[in-house]
Amino acid sequence: MYQGKSLRVERLDGDIAELCFDRDGDVINKFDRQTIDELREVADLLGKEGGLKGLIVTSAKDGFIVGADITEFGANFQQSEDEIADWALEANQIFNAIEDLPFPSVTAINGIALGGGFEMCMATDYRVMAADAQVGLPEVKLGIYPGFGGTVRLPRLIGADNAIEWIAGGTPSKADDALKVHAVDAVVAGDKVKEAAIRLVQAANAGDYDWQARREQKKGPLKLQGVEAMMVFETSKAFIAGKAGKDYPAPTAAVSSIQKAATKGRDEALKIEAKGFAKLAKTTQADALISLFLNDQLIKKKAKAARKASRKVDQAAVLGAGIMGGGIAYQSAVKGTPIIMKDIADGALELGMNEANKLLAKQVSRGKMTQEKAGKVLGSIRPTLNYGDFGNVDAVVEAVVENPKIKKSVLAEVEGLVREDTVIASNTSSISIDELAGALKRPQNFLGMHFFNPVPKMPLVEVIRGEKTSEEAVSTIVAYATAMGKSAIVVNNCPGFLVNRILFPYFGGFMSLIRDGADFVKVDKVMEKFGWPMGPAYLQDVVGMDTSHHVGDVLAEGYPDRMGKEFRSALDVMFDNERYGQKNGKGFYRYETDAKGRPKKTPDEEAYKLIAEVQPNGQKDFDEEEIIDRLMLPMIIETARCLDENIVATPQEADMGLILGIGFPPFRGGACKYADTVGLKTVIEKAERYAGLGKLYEPTASMRELAEAGKTYYSK
Repeated sequence: MYQGKSLRVERLDGDIAELCFDRDGDVINKFDRQTIDELREVADLLGKEGGLKGLIVTSAKDGFIVGADITEFGANFQQSEDEIADWALEANQIFNAIEDLPFPSVTAINGIALGGGFEMCMATDYRVMAADAQVGLPEVKLGIYPGFGGTVRLPRLIGADNAIEWIAGGTPSKADDALKVHAVDAVVAGDKVKEAAIRLVQAANAGDYDWQARREQKKGPLKLQGVEAMMVFETSKAFIAGKAGKDYPAPTAAVSSIQKAATKGRDEALKIEAKGFAKLAKTTQADALISLFLNDQLIKKKAKAARKASRKVDQAAVLGAGIMGGGIAYQSAVKGTPIIMKDIADGALELGMNEANKLLAKQVSRGKMTQEKAGKVLGSIRPTLNYGDFGNVDAVVEAVVENPKIKKSVLAEVEGLVREDTVIASNTSSISIDELAGALKRPQNFLGMHFFNPVPKMPLVEVIRGEKTSEEAVSTIVAYATAMGKSAIVVNNCPGFLVNRILFPYFGGFMSLIRDGADFVKVDKVMEKFGWPMGPAYLQDVVGMDTSHHVGDVLAEGYPDRMGKEFRSALDVMFDNERYGQKNGKGFYRYETDAKGRPKKTPDEEAYKLIAEVQPNGQKDFDEEEIIDRLMLPMIIETARCLDENIVATPQEADMGLILGIGFPPFRGGACKYADTVGLKTVIEKAERYAGLGKLYEPTASMRELAEAGKTYYSK
């Protein structure tokens, strides 16, 4: 009947049409312009075809439809609000045409159906779902809400309260959960979905199911009384606004759209959806979050390429137990790579195994893992005091104390005991990879693998390429990090590598602000309001003042022109007075444990007295804009320097490193995306106001060139 590049239509026995999504040359189906255009042609064809008694919608891929083509979305969002709304309505006319066909229709959901994919499923009268499939509307994670009828059809299918939970949460649902709320009508084995869909069409034609009533349910107003509707919507909006916060408007906007459309029929409701969708599409949050999604795809693409070029890591080892070593061992084992954990002291091994055991126990207590599985994972971590089995190891992660002399000794020792092709990686946060490589006979097999603490929670691993590191070694460690469930970003060696090198100018801006009289509590509040999970004073307390001081010394030596120590800082005062932060209960703040055993911070007068020593002109009040600029400008400028020096390959990877490594506000997209949003000309003008504060605030030549050309980091 029809053969396109994204879908085809065949007539089956019993006069049932099968619309099959099968995108040429791709392993997935997604909604792009080509697919939508072909679906329009198919809807028109099916509406005119005589003698048809039903439609089943299927997929020839392992998944159903993963959603819309986000690359095209980004391009569409450059249009005006009215144009975006018209585009969404145009697409919805096609879904409506499928929904309005003069015979019953059923979708056979054989795998993942997300976003526009699930909205396609809802355009048919019924849905049959494979037991291992997932469905959902994750658009809020991109700063938008569903725009192909999701806010209209889902509430009418499963009720407003369930729909709000699905749409505002953005989390996919498994088959049993979807069936429970009537988002789907049947769950069957994956190889039976097509057969079950055909049977359901036949049953509807036989009068066993009132498919026309089901259709009218989706096309009419929501069945909610006035008071009940007010309670559902107003309570939801208050709860969601509290959880999402002002910086993530999409979840609350979705509820408002459902509420405004509740009393309308389908066509009017879709206009309301389109208008709200277009408004969100033009927000800076949507721009940043869509960029993050694409950045993540870039990292995954590079990881996939690395896997093809890597040596497989079937057996790993970690040198140095304790909290960090135990965390690395747990992460490797829980993701399926057995690991040997070596130390020189029984006590350290016990600490490392206890850390892994504690993390596994938490998984079991939360119902995310069985006791049997936890036992197997723990059994795949082998604690040892000797190098007995290191001849069988494919990759070694060195995680001993952050001391170059000790690291060199341990690395040279282990190199003599492993195979010639074993890759050795150092989990250093600051020591030069090239310096450490000087102790090795095979520097081509050596590189950095910088985990962030706590290892199980932090998604980033910096893979640091030394001057002599081979591409195979880089690929092997990227593939191993990916197998551990981490996002790996490859950077070239330099003091501080990527993330710490960019973070410490932010701290430098904070220290000069405190020197000039700022109140650290106010600075923290302003930066948390800006979107950071914690302000700079609190962050230094969490990192540990001794750690910050040490890394600061490394960076001061590496970049004396802008990170050298020109004055005695608040960090120096805290360090000298042994106020190390959370680890000993006092830093900028004082810490006591709450009822759940977590550290709770309170401002400390003693800290104010000590800081006064390094505030020669006393205290001064600063407005929010100056606080933000003095901290963020050095970070943007240092990111530009890293790009100029090819420390990191792309602005996208630099931004992902900051978001995944130090919690840069996701809705601002990273330092480069934030600079683009503010405008590079504006960034440079702001920096020039603070030229007197030194080179930290000096824009690079490349920044000026981009600004003069009217370009951005994301449009180069």
